[in-house]
Amino acid sequence: MPEGDTIFALAKRLRAALDGRQIVRGELRVPEHGGDRIAGLTIREHDTHGKHLLTRFTEGLTLHTHLRMTGSWTITSPGKRLPGRLMPDVRVLMGLDNGTTAYGILLPVVQLLDTRRESDAIGHLGPDPLRADWDPEEAVRRLAAAPERPLVVALLDQRNVAGFGNLWANELCFLRGRSPWTPVGEVDLPALVSLGARALRRSATEPGAMQVTTGDRRRGEQHWVSGRAGRPCKRCGTIVRKVDEVRGDPEQRYTWWCPHCQPGPAPA
Repeated sequence: MPEGDTIFALAKRLRAALDGRQIVRGELRVPEHGGDRIAGLTIREHDTHGKHLLTRFTEGLTLHTHLRMTGSWTITSPGKRLPGRLMPDVRVLMGLDNGTTAYGILLPVVQLLDTRRESDAIGHLGPDPLRADWDPEEAVRRLAAAPERPLVVALLDQRNVAGFGNLWANELCFLRGRSPWTPVGEVDLPALVSLGARALRRSATEPGAMQVTTGDRRRGEQHWVSGRAGRPCKRCGTIVRKVDEVRGDPEQRYTWWCPHCQPGPAPA
């Protein structure tokens, strides 16, 4: 699943290509908004909160979208078009006054709402390290509210901190040397939140740093534990393990950890 840093980077790309342009052909190909017109609207700005993308129009409307596991955005230049085989998967189409077209493909969340009511869609989210209103103290307070909760589960809860997905939850547990199942109340939360915020900002803003946690950009070497089940830990050589984390989770998230570098509770 895309995480806060990838959505932040996506918004930057969409901002450069779409902001300030008027939509001359617009379609929302979802049942909830099949009759809503966006042609004639002007794109004012793109913003993000965690994994949520907000496309705001000058007319006081906001298009709220979320990629989850399947979604993506593609932009074609004037005179170009999306391959026909992909057109049935388009959920949002915005053809602009300069010939550019933006396609939202297989987006599981497409919601058009009054900009003044964005909180209806994202008001439940916790602080986001990539936003100007980032509040680390509030993030710590929210994480600490359930001290018995396993660390990895608390990090994945977007109501605590918005933007940490499965990759960052696993990598942060490793970098802080804690088992993913360590109760939150036993963790130095200010240090954890500070590290996570720095890492997410670096990933989102520094060229070549996107989700590289080890400093090694080679394929298969970018992460300490994520995706490395059955391979030696890059720090100590112990075999990295993996288990299902959330039973019945449609996103099929896993937890990876090094039993030596991350002492503490482990699943049966």
